[in-house]
Amino acid sequence: MQANGNSKGMVSDINVTPLVDVMLVLLIIFMVTAPMMTQGVDVKLPESSAPAIASDDERLVVTVTMDRKIFINDNVVELGELESKLAAITENRQDRKGVFLRADEQIPYGYVMQVMGLIRQAGIDQIGMVTESAKEPANHQKGRGKI
Repeated sequence: MQANGNSKGMVSDINVTPLVDVMLVLLIIFMVTAPMMTQGVDVKLPESSAPAIASDDERLVVTVTMDRKIFINDNVVELGELESKLAAITENRQDRKGVFLRADEQIPYGYVMQVMGLIRQAGIDQIGMVTESAKEPANHQKGRGKI
């Protein structure tokens, strides 16, 4: 040991710069890949000019595709099992608010009503119909329509 108190022994400080660098790289990787990992059911929704309803609650989504496959969120369900599965899911939920129903615009109205009936038989009273907002045609000019 030197007389002035400086020693060349081990330093007990941890260098956190490599740790921060690795964590930032991982954060960027997860931010980029997270949107790619979400999978959904491809449905062409009918258009509507009604305004969107704001909802803070996370509700179940029942989807009916063009080939009449039924999904609860992203899980395929047979038509005969829909009522029992929805009843089992909502049995343990405190809110039991309701579900959103998404149906392809090519599905016959009667089939959609059959699915809605099964949802109501499962004890769910609030059913929200999901639509896409209507888009104005490109050649539409305001004030120049025929009467």
